[in-house]
Amino acid sequence: MMTYDESVSALDVSVQAQVLNLLQELQDEYGLSYIFISHDLSVVKYISDQVMVMHHGDIVEIANSDDLYKHPQHPYTQKLLEAIPKDF
Repeated sequence: MMTYDESVSALDVSVQAQVLNLLQELQDEYGLSYIFISHDLSVVKYISDQVMVMHHGDIVEIANSDDLYKHPQHPYTQKLLEAIPKDF
């Protein structure tokens, strides 16, 4: 298992996409697992199968990525998702 802590946060969006696509290709080819730490919820949604939400160092929710984004259970998760900018 490999850990990536804010590994694409300082990259240009196009380079960010290339790195994320490469990580997914490697995961598919070699069956890799990643712990991917990020504050960018759009990146988390793109790269993750499961998501763990932490608040003040405590785990407040763990869910399948699709379930978490569609039906967040914890109030903090709900607030995080409400803060994502909506497309115009």
